[in-house]
Amino acid sequence: MSRLLPTAPYRGTRDFLPAEMSVRQQVFGHLYETVERYGYGRYDGPILESAEIYEAKSGQEIANQQLYSLTDRGGRRIALRPEMTPSVARMIAANAGSLQFPVRWYSHVNCHRYERPQRGRTREHWQLNVDIFGSDSPNCEIEIFDLIHDVMGSLGATRDMWVLRVGDRAILNSILRDVVKVPESAHQQTMALIDRWEKVPAEKLREDAAEFGVDGRMFDLLESTLRSGAEVLPDLPDEVREASPLAQVMKSEAKDLFVFDPFIVRGLQYYTSTVFEVFDLSPENNRSLFGGGRYGDLAGLFTNQRIPGIGFGMGDVTLHDFLGTHGLLPEAKNEVDVAVIPVDDELVPASREVARTLRQAGIRTSTTLEPRKLGKELSRADRSGAGFAVIVGRDEWQRQAVVLRDLKGAAQHEIALADVVAHLTERLAPAGA
Repeated sequence: MSRLLPTAPYRGTRDFLPAEMSVRQQVFGHLYETVERYGYGRYDGPILESAEIYEAKSGQEIANQQLYSLTDRGGRRIALRPEMTPSVARMIAANAGSLQFPVRWYSHVNCHRYERPQRGRTREHWQLNVDIFGSDSPNCEIEIFDLIHDVMGSLGATRDMWVLRVGDRAILNSILRDVVKVPESAHQQTMALIDRWEKVPAEKLREDAAEFGVDGRMFDLLESTLRSGAEVLPDLPDEVREASPLAQVMKSEAKDLFVFDPFIVRGLQYYTSTVFEVFDLSPENNRSLFGGGRYGDLAGLFTNQRIPGIGFGMGDVTLHDFLGTHGLLPEAKNEVDVAVIPVDDELVPASREVARTLRQAGIRTSTTLEPRKLGKELSRADRSGAGFAVIVGRDEWQRQAVVLRDLKGAAQHEIALADVVAHLTERLAPAGA
């Protein structure tokens, strides 16, 4: 006997059976509906891109450790996309001449990163990407923050379940330069240190900082300054505060949408000022769920025209964990509404005629594929989640009627064929509709 191939999917990827897909589609539907209410148009792009765009813009961790790359038969180095932002920047640059800026775009695509599978991380995930291109206005930050609140609300999440923490890389640079006096050559390493501040013991952070020139005095000053939050802003040069869109938002009525947090850095290299992350507040899942930020000129990789942008990416893995933690995952929907069952093979054409009429009315309808006893077909229909069975019998069909059986209550009665659609439409309508 030949060796059978394994049935498990590639490590770090997932199979989604119909019940799981039902839950996912319901969740995704809420996301699409909310984002589109803000006027965002949906786009898509290739799963394969030049490896160069990620090596240039996505950061060393993705480029050197997580990228699925290969060389095609033409000698070109390509990669499975690990994220969508470089791709959309390429698309924006390619079509800049025909676009009316600012533009609002969104996508929902699968991305691939080679990393160790664990809770909240897989090697393939689906990510909602929402971006505004072509504006430096602080109103972009406000709209994105408003949208995040509405997206979370559409999923049933309340404000006590999560928090939006927002920082600014330009402000952080000023803190390092003007307050703590960190040497310019150590800014990038210090930012990387801050990005893992909550994940690494303090002594380890202190040791690492000393290796690139941040001594104990500077380390203590850095920590106290960052923990002071917005209190540090008056200590920064006027030109830094005036140039920061986030600083402008903090003076507006939208300041209550988020918590200013200088510890928020994010690892991707293309962020230039505002950066943000949404965190789960549950002790059972106390982690970052998703985030994003502002990029001053990501499209500059592809065009000399400066095109600023701001956006976020929300992955399905951490979102699923959040919804599960808070009991917000929807129930899987049934496969069908109605099963049409002929009592014998000669009535199969008649049952197909009934099913066709129901489907044309928008009712999800299954029909018998293999001959079985009526009792087994009723059991099968019940297990599939159908609420009703339409039984096509010989005597009833001659009277242009069928038997309608309520599979939840087991009651049944004869009904005229002409009345079946109206009757079922009424019975299947959601409560309160």
